[in-house]
Amino acid sequence: MSVDTPLLAAVIGWPIGHSLSPLVHGHWLRRYGIHGYYIPIGLRPENFEAGIRALPRLGFAGVNVTLPYKETVLNMASTISDRAALIGAANTISFKPDGSIHADNTDGYGFIENLRQNEPDWNPKDGPALVLGAGGAAKAIVSALLKAGVPELRIANRTRQRAQNLVEIYGARVKVIDWNKASQAAQGARTVVNTTSLGMKGHGSLNFSFQWCGSDTLITDIVYNPLITPFLAEARDRGLRTVDGLGMLLHQAAPGFHHWFGVRPAVDQALREAVLLG
Repeated sequence: MSVDTPLLAAVIGWPIGHSLSPLVHGHWLRRYGIHGYYIPIGLRPENFEAGIRALPRLGFAGVNVTLPYKETVLNMASTISDRAALIGAANTISFKPDGSIHADNTDGYGFIENLRQNEPDWNPKDGPALVLGAGGAAKAIVSALLKAGVPELRIANRTRQRAQNLVEIYGARVKVIDWNKASQAAQGARTVVNTTSLGMKGHGSLNFSFQWCGSDTLITDIVYNPLITPFLAEARDRGLRTVDGLGMLLHQAAPGFHHWFGVRPAVDQALREAVLLG
C-alpha cells in the first residue's frame, strides 16, 4: 500500500450512532500518528452481507461488528478463531488479501484485561464467579472466566433455559441458579458480574442484594452508560471492590487496532478521558 493511502477500518451495526468505538480508535490513530481512519457504518440487515463483501475492495483492513450482526458474520467467515467459534459470535473481523474474512471475538479478552488492570490483586482462581444474565455478552465472559481458571461458574438468568444452554456448551463447572436466588448465590463467590442491560440508561434496575457477598468479592458491570450503575453504586456503598464496564470496551478494541494498524495501543487514563469527554 502506498504511503499516501490511508489505512481504513470501521465499526458496523444497525443502528450505529451510539457506538463509542470511533472515539477509541480515533484517539489511538492521533496518538500514534497513523495515517488512517476508523469510521462508523450503519448497514441495514438487507444490505449487510453485500456491504461487508465490498469493504476489502475499498481498502478496509477489517471492521468491528456490533449488534445485530455478531452471529450473522460468522456465517460469512472463511476462518474463525477458537474463541469466536465457542462463543458463537464475532466482534472483530479482518480481511485477508483475497478478500475472505477471518472472524474473532475479543469481548472476553477485554473483560479479563479490564479486571486485571483495575484490580491487579484479583485472581479468578481464588473462588467461584457469579454471572447475571445469559445473553451474547455473557457467553463471552463465561468462556473467558473458565479459561482464566475460575473453579466454578454460577449463572442466573430470567429465562432458565438460556442459562442451561451454557452448561451444555461449557460443561460441569457451570452451575445454573434460579433467577430469584441470584443474590444468595453470591455467597462464597469472589467475582460477581452483571451482563444484563438492567441498570443501563433507559432500562430498569437490577434487583440484587449484596448481603451475601464477602468483603473480598469483586463486583463488575459490563454496562458503561451510566459509568457507575446503580448496581456498582450500591456495591461501593457496602465497601466492596468494583470495576466499571468502560474498560472492557477499551480493551476489547486493542487486538483489532493492533492487527489493522500495526501498533499495539495503550489502554490508559488518557484513553478513558478521551472517550468519556467525547
